[in-house]
Amino acid sequence: MQGDVHNGRICHGRFGYSRWCSVAPKPTTIGCGSYIFMDKHLPSVSVIIVNWNGRRWLQTCLPYLQEQTYDNVELVVVDNGSNDGSVDWLATHWPHIRVLALEHNTGFAKANNEGIRVSQGDYVVTLNNDTRVTATWLTELVKGVSAADVGMVAACIMQWQDPARLDSAGIEVDRAGIAWQRGWNQPVSSTTVASEVFGPSAAAALYRRAMLDQIGLFDEDFFAYYEDVDLAWRAQQAGWRCRYAPEAKVFHWHSGTAAAIPARKLYLTSRNRIWTLLKNYPSTSLWSSLAAMLLYETMGLGYQLARTRNTVGLRGRLDAIRHRQIPLAKRPSPVMPVPLSPLTPPWRLSGRIRKADIRSHPVS
Repeated sequence: MQGDVHNGRICHGRFGYSRWCSVAPKPTTIGCGSYIFMDKHLPSVSVIIVNWNGRRWLQTCLPYLQEQTYDNVELVVVDNGSNDGSVDWLATHWPHIRVLALEHNTGFAKANNEGIRVSQGDYVVTLNNDTRVTATWLTELVKGVSAADVGMVAACIMQWQDPARLDSAGIEVDRAGIAWQRGWNQPVSSTTVASEVFGPSAAAALYRRAMLDQIGLFDEDFFAYYEDVDLAWRAQQAGWRCRYAPEAKVFHWHSGTAAAIPARKLYLTSRNRIWTLLKNYPSTSLWSSLAAMLLYETMGLGYQLARTRNTVGLRGRLDAIRHRQIPLAKRPSPVMPVPLSPLTPPWRLSGRIRKADIRSHPVS
């Protein structure tokens, strides 16, 4: 068996079936693109894991992926400029995995896109590194692609610290443009039926490659947070649907608390929420919803100011408006009306905002 030689390096290592890969100078590719299992009778699935100083998480995440019952899986780890030895550890302990080693932290959106571009699966699955998946997780995700117009599948994401409670059963968006994790902190038993949802949380999501080829990948200007909402919104406008797969179970760890939101995260969520609306909200219903949007935005900002004691959220909103030409230049041409959830009653807004803030990406 012969490996490819590029830049003086030979790709070695295999687990199950391995494809020899080239080593690109930027981003650096280490190891071999690998199909953990190979059954060409099944649609191929590419799992993309973005890592930023998450070696301790990979040590748990990767062995669970190895136990998948689905038999046509490619695995790509995109390292976002880690300085904790993640890349060297992967080369030593998981040499069959393709690793894209980026020079610096490019953000969750761009890092996932880099992984998607080098992958080959019929379906693309994004997975946070701070997760552990059940053995049938991928099998159930693929089952969720139940019709030709299903382009996304949302997993049943459970709280690692409290497995009886949900972290996300998909994303929902209301008419004020507030996006939240469906079912957050509710019993897992409350969402056991497959159903239609707005979109999947990119912490554990399946996307049909044909859909991504049509509508594009994650918006790299977002850097992180709300990039999955934006992508789902574009998909819905193009006529694609999302299904929730309750048996596609994965556990997700949350290190943050509702009382302490990192400033960088608060800035990005505040800015990107406005950008998502400017980019995607249908102009035909904008004026009828504008008053409610402004009211809820003011209430949400007041809640954040009282909770965080800083003006980072306000700065994010102002920067979104100041640089509004960035999302406005990318407004898609809608084909289908997008199903938005009813407005949240004002007295429940703080709970909705907490659900919106529970978004975790390994980027900052």
